[in-house]
Amino acid sequence: MAKLIIFAILAVVILGSAVFCVSTKRIMRAATALLFVLFGVAGLYFLLDYTFLGAAQISIYAGGITVMYIFAIQLVSKRTLQGLSERWLGKRTLLAGIIALIGAGTVLGVFVKNKVFAELVSINATSTEVPMQVIGKNLMSADKYGYVLPFEFISVFLLACIIGGLVILNNRNKEEVEK
Repeated sequence: MAKLIIFAILAVVILGSAVFCVSTKRIMRAATALLFVLFGVAGLYFLLDYTFLGAAQISIYAGGITVMYIFAIQLVSKRTLQGLSERWLGKRTLLAGIIALIGAGTVLGVFVKNKVFAELVSINATSTEVPMQVIGKNLMSADKYGYVLPFEFISVFLLACIIGGLVILNNRNKEEVEK
């Protein structure tokens, strides 16, 4: 019963922070709300006794990615950020709602077609649990189902994005100085 209460609290924190993250106009508040979402997901991992995944969630995502977002936000000038705020009124809000409903309907359709809900009800949790050694081996191997190479590609991509941002910022600073 205690785990159910903790899950409900974490779910409320995650959902509330996620809604606040996408609905606020202040970008630093959005980054802070994202941090709470990531901590909540780490809490879910700890609740499921996946301590390695919870610790990785906190160190990589809540620590590293959020710090990178805040660093990128601080690099951009206030004048650039002021042009990004935009109000969602009328047709755009209706169109976004329709697209979200179509996406949710597609996901539910795929779930029903593949009988995911029936399998979730009939699954015995202890029989389908994956050992931690298998998870660790898959995360750190370069085999067919390993995740080391995709992780490295993503890290190189993020590095390229940071360098590109710095180059753009440097060009804008030179243009402002020349004016």
